[in-house]
Amino acid sequence: MNKITILTLFPESFKFLESYGVIGKAIQKGLIEINVVNIRDYSKDKHNRVDDTVFGGAAGMLMRPDPIFDALIANKTSKSKVIYMSAAGEILTQKLAIKFADFKDMVILCGHYEGIDARITNHYVDYEVSIGDYVLTGGEIPAMVLIDSLSRFIDDVVGKKESLVTDSHYNGLLQYDEYTKPRNFRGYQVPRELISGNHKLIEEWKKKSSLLKTKRVRKDLYDRYIKEDHDGIN
Repeated sequence: MNKITILTLFPESFKFLESYGVIGKAIQKGLIEINVVNIRDYSKDKHNRVDDTVFGGAAGMLMRPDPIFDALIANKTSKSKVIYMSAAGEILTQKLAIKFADFKDMVILCGHYEGIDARITNHYVDYEVSIGDYVLTGGEIPAMVLIDSLSRFIDDVVGKKESLVTDSHYNGLLQYDEYTKPRNFRGYQVPRELISGNHKLIEEWKKKSSLLKTKRVRKDLYDRYIKEDHDGIN
C-alpha cells in the first residue's frame, strides 16, 4: 500500500478523490491511503493564522515555518519523502511520476499565498515539483495532478499494465492515434491497417503514427528523440 499524506490549508479540496475514477477505486481497495491534514490545526495563533508579512518588504503574505514544521513532524516518519508543490520546482514528467510511485510513504506539502518560508524548503523538503512553468494560487491542484499521475503506476491500480507502456511520454514519444466505431465518421475513415487483422502491419502503423503525431504536435520531443539516435520519419 502507498500512503500519501497531504498538508494543506484547504482539506475539503481533496474530498472528491474518494470517488474519482481509478483513484477512488484504489482507495476503496486499500491500494492507496490518502490522509489530508489541515495545516491550520498546528497554528498557535488564536485566530489560526498561518501566514505573515515578508521580511525585506516584498509584497504579499508568506506561510510561516512553525505550523508547517509542526504538521510535518506530527505526520511524517523517517521513511517519508516530502514533496513541496512549487512553481519553482522540477517539472513533473512521466519518468518522475514512475519514480514517485515507488515511494510507499509520501508527504505532499501544498503552499499558498506567496509560498512558504525558505527554511522549510531548504531543510525539510526532499523534492520541489511543478506541473508547469506558470504560477497558480495554491498547491492543491498540482498535488491532485501529481497523485493522479503517479497512482497509475502503483501495482493493481490500473487494470491492464500493458496499456501504460503505450501512453504518451512513456518512451519519449506521444501515443499513436486511436479510433473506435463508426469506421466512417463524416468521411473520415479508420486507417485500413487497424482493421486488417495483420498484427505486424498494425504495430508498424502504430509506430509510424506515434512518430508523425509527435513531430506534428510536440516537435521538441521529436527532435530530442531523434537526437538520442532513434529512427525518425521523413
